[in-house]
Parts: sequence; structure tokens; C-alpha cells
Amino acid sequence: MALVKRLEEVDQFLARDHGHYIDGKAIAGSGTERIQVTNPASGQVVGSVAVATEAEVEAAIASSHAAFQGAWAQTTPAERERILMRFADLLEEHGEEIAQIETAQSGKLIGLSRVIEAGWSARWLRYYAGWATKIAGETLSPSYPSMGGERYTSMTLRQPLGVVFAIIPWNFPVMIPVWKFGAALATGNTVLLKSSGHTPLALMRVAELGTQAGLPPGVLNVVNGRGAIGNQVISDPRVAKVSLTGSVQTGHIVGREAVNENFTRFTLELGGKNPAAFLPDTPIDKILDGIVEAGFLHCGQVCASAERFFVHRSQIDEVLARMKERLESFAPADPMDETGMVGPVANKAQYEKCLEAFEKARRDGDEIVTGGEAYDCDGLYIKPTIVRPKSLDSASFREEVFGPFGAFVAYDDEDELIAMMNDTPFGLTASLWTNDLSKALRLVPRIEAGTVWINMHTMVDPAVPFGGAKGSGVGREYGSAFIDDFTELKSVTIRY
Repeated sequence: MALVKRLEEVDQFLARDHGHYIDGKAIAGSGTERIQVTNPASGQVVGSVAVATEAEVEAAIASSHAAFQGAWAQTTPAERERILMRFADLLEEHGEEIAQIETAQSGKLIGLSRVIEAGWSARWLRYYAGWATKIAGETLSPSYPSMGGERYTSMTLRQPLGVVFAIIPWNFPVMIPVWKFGAALATGNTVLLKSSGHTPLALMRVAELGTQAGLPPGVLNVVNGRGAIGNQVISDPRVAKVSLTGSVQTGHIVGREAVNENFTRFTLELGGKNPAAFLPDTPIDKILDGIVEAGFLHCGQVCASAERFFVHRSQIDEVLARMKERLESFAPADPMDETGMVGPVANKAQYEKCLEAFEKARRDGDEIVTGGEAYDCDGLYIKPTIVRPKSLDSASFREEVFGPFGAFVAYDDEDELIAMMNDTPFGLTASLWTNDLSKALRLVPRIEAGTVWINMHTMVDPAVPFGGAKGSGVGREYGSAFIDDFTELKSVTIRY
């Protein structure tokens, strides 16, 4: 065990009376209601945040709108790029501090917090910063009829939308807001963020670093609280766009509210029941490594993770036997243990959801190969679990668990495999594992998912667009695709 000693500045930060970050400064919050933040590994309260009042939410919207029309509108693309680059440098410089705050609030293993919440966040922000000076339109030659020798030239402009409201989930509460506000700020918008009540603390520190980097007051605001905040913000006509990463159920609510109120634009990155399929030419050891990579990173609390695993009938018995042995060798670890393999799930609600999923599997008559219960220890630790569903109607095959869980199904031929992979209303990610690249490339177009990986799973890159098909969302993040979702395309025609 190699426990990391918590930094003094982390203790000092957690001890503050946290509220919100509005107009370039932290405010304690005027409301009496507070949300306690609990470390899921120990049950210890590590901090709290105030629940925003209606007046505080109004102040945040007004601040974001004023900054969009004022200081940020007057900032040149090159200046935006420089500020965001400085912001990324500060995220890197304070990476250990941010990682430790995140591990304290969510129980994420410290190694993951360092790599993803700190390291990847700086990387993503640099990527978006580079786009700030490259937002471009087109010049066009229209075919309007000429009556007296006049001519026409047309062009398109990419203009920012305005205030972007970003709703943040609890599983990656630093990296996900960074990729949302990075895209929005690079294209000239301002951003109002709402964190999850389970993991609100690290983002407050990130907002402070944004001001230190040079963001004008109001360009990046953060409010904390419950779902009612979303109702107030989405209905406000000053809010031009909503960007949500969250559950399918929340996505339905946010999408309906956005359309019903003001036809507010929205991007929804939702969950699913993602498949990972192993073709029979894949060696058993590679299958085992692939299963761990695809399904058990961060206890399966990744929207892109696989929860349905398809293994050829000739291999599945050996795969399950050896996977059971491997997963049972894992042990729960203190999240601050640099060598830890299994951390806690992030909150009590998710812990109970996992246990309920195991009970559903038993009621459906599924075979629980390993796991199916919590570890016998303090904290919210769930055993990595694999199940063989009794049928494709079992809840274990159809319902997202968002935990350390995999449903394993045998297949006989490729047509059957593709049909089962697509047998879901969702389509966020999928993976194929094979040494036959020709076969993989022929199968990829038949898979109904926004992202398909070959011989890998869960890995994302800021240059590659990411988003869902079918019920897993609307719109794309990353790559150049984000520009369409964060700008208004305006056509201009000149007669001369």
C-alpha cells in the first residue's frame, strides 16, 4: 500500500464555506440549505456547498449574459486562445491539488484523478484553445438571376450563441466541465455550470484558476444545488444552449424543457448499454484484458463503458472461468493508495442501484458468475460482477447499471452477433476485438453506435468527435464537430 499524503492546501480548500462562483469571485451563498459532500470510501463528510437561491441563479445568468455582450465579446480570438492556454497551464500546475480534491469527494482512485481529471483536462483545454483562432465561414457564388448586370456574392459567418448552460454529472466532475466550457469559450460563448451535488468541490477550484488565467468576470460561472436550478436556467430566454452529460432519463427532461420553453439548443451526451464483441480469432488473454479495459475502469462508472460482452460460443466458458479468477483477485483499496485496483462507487444512490441490479438478475433467473454483492468492508465498495443472462429479455442485458457489471452472452455467427449488439434503444459506444481488420471494417457500418473502437474501448481523444446514436444523445463533442453545436451559422449575401 502506497498512501498519498494529502496536501495542506487541499485541507484548507475543503474547510472553506463553499457556495458558488459568480462574476469572477467565490461567494458563500445566502441560502440556509447546504449539501454535504461525503467521501464514499470512509463515510466522512469532507465539505459542503450552499444550495443556490433563485436570486443567486438570476445573478449568475445576468453575469454570464453581461459578459457575453461585453468583455468577452471584446476579446479577440487570439486573446481567448492565450487565456485558455494559461488556464490549461494552471490546471497542470495545480494538478495534484485538483486530483486530491476529486478523490476526497468522489472516492476516485488517485491515479485516475491525476491522469483524467487533471492531466486530460489540461490536454482538452489546450485542444479547444487552439480552435479559438480557426473558427471560419465560407465564401459562396450564388445563382440569383441578373436583371440588369448586377452580381452577387455570399458568405457565411460563425457566430457564438450566447450563454451556455452546462449540467455536469458526478462521475468526471472536472474533465467533463472542462471539455464543455473549453468548447463554448473557444467559440466566444460564456458558460454557466451546474455541478452534481455529489461532487461539486473540485470545479469550484477550477473556476478560481480560470479567473487567475485571465477570464473576465462572468465568463465562467458556477452554481450549486438541486435539479430545480435547471428549471430556472433553461426557461430563461437569455440562455442560448444547454449541454448535458447525464442519464437518459435526465436527457429526456432537459430536451423537453429546452424545446418547450424557447426552442433552446441542446446537446445531450447520455448513457446506454454498450457492447464489446470479441471475434473468435482473438486470443483468450487479449479478451480478458479487453474486458477489464472496457467494463471495469472507475468501477464501470463511465458512460462509454461496456456492460454487454459477446464472446464466441467456443470460447465463452474458458473466458468466464478465467475472468472470474481474475476479478476475484481484486481487492478494495483506499482511494489514496497509488497501487489500488478497486475504489468505491461514488455515492450511496449508485451503490444501492448496483445492489438492486444484482437482485433483478437473481429474480430473472440469471447466473451470477462472480460478485453480485458488496465487499464486506466499510465504504461503498461493490464487487466486480459478471452475469450470464437467462435470456435477452433479462434486465441485466437491457438496463444500464453504471457500475462494475458485465452481462456475458455467447454467439455463433456474425449476423447473430450484430443483431444482439444492436438490440438496444441506445447507441453510445461499441467495440470489436479481432486480428482480422478487413472483417472489422466490414462490420463497423452495421453497428448502431456513435463511437466504434477496434481492439480498444473507453479511450477518447479531443480530436475525435464523441456522441451517441439512437437514444444515447443528440449532438457531438470534441473534434471540429463541436463548432456546429456552439455557433450560429449566419448567411450574408451582397448585391453589387
